[in-house]
Amino acid sequence: MEYYNYIKSLHLIFVITWFAGLFYIPRLFVYQIEAFHKPSPEKEILGKQLKLMAKRLWIIITWPSAILATIFAIWLLILQPEWLKQPWMHVKLAFVFLLFIYQFKTQVYYKQLQKDVVKKSSNYMRLWNEGATFILFAVVFLVILKSAINWVFGVIGIFVLGILLMLGFKIYKNIRSKNPNA
Repeated sequence: MEYYNYIKSLHLIFVITWFAGLFYIPRLFVYQIEAFHKPSPEKEILGKQLKLMAKRLWIIITWPSAILATIFAIWLLILQPEWLKQPWMHVKLAFVFLLFIYQFKTQVYYKQLQKDVVKKSSNYMRLWNEGATFILFAVVFLVILKSAINWVFGVIGIFVLGILLMLGFKIYKNIRSKNPNA
């Protein structure tokens, strides 16, 4: 299994690029939604450019990275089938399942915005942007600690992070309401 570390490295690389896409696409959604409410011609110019950026990110980077990360993950599990007997791996796979649900829901938002259908606010998308962050925290703690028990502390940390992010979001929202250019 001299190629095991190559497979593991490729898996990690594509997980990183997958998350990069998941972190950035909701931010582009925020800009698209805000551009949608601007006057012409700014609305059309920004909207066209942001749609193109979102399309390239989503189709060229995020989805292929998700698929390749999954392929290499399956390959790793084939090489190390005993991992499937470990409780931490069951919990990790549950979080990966949640990540795919998050991605499929993000796909819905992507398709809507590509058609200029705005159903969510930019503030909603700012909050949505944190979904992948929570999943990433949980998965990293599980993989590093390799413990289905200790992940509970990681999840508590995620909730604390969530509370801090919400507080930060409220502070940012207050600053933006006082200074719209912030």
